[in-house]
Amino acid sequence: MEPYFLLRNFSKPFKGFILAFLFVLSVGYFTGLSFVAQTDSNYPSGIVENYNGNEDSEEVLVMKFKKGQREMLTIVHTHVLSIGFIFALLGLLVWGTQISTKWKTFLTIEPFCSIIITFGGIYLIWLEYTAMAYVVMISGILMTLSFIAGAVVVCLDLIKSPIESH
Repeated sequence: MEPYFLLRNFSKPFKGFILAFLFVLSVGYFTGLSFVAQTDSNYPSGIVENYNGNEDSEEVLVMKFKKGQREMLTIVHTHVLSIGFIFALLGLLVWGTQISTKWKTFLTIEPFCSIIITFGGIYLIWLEYTAMAYVVMISGILMTLSFIAGAVVVCLDLIKSPIESH
């Protein structure tokens, strides 16, 4: 079955628009990841500390307190919605590429699973299920790899020449 649209067949100006959009989306995504690194949340203990505080620890450089329920609900709500939209838009573009349907399906469904696992896991960490920090790390890594792969696939298709119709 032929796809309804192929990115490679779009006009150069529209391809430029999509590339600019992907660039801005990537800057935003990786800025968010740099914030995660700033909060030391790239380690399981740092993830737990970020949401449950460290006031019981004797060796801390920066005191952190357990987040309140309202703050946790706000964090989960805003991240699930905003990252969901990021992957919805990227997914639409991935479906316009010429990679296999299996890869398209994986690259467009996996991030939504990772979003729920990551932010559901963060909420569970806040509820003191601290072992979820490992699951959160793995799902966050998978989400990021899916973002990178999707963006690269879209960019590669955008630089291809259009298919000539017969």
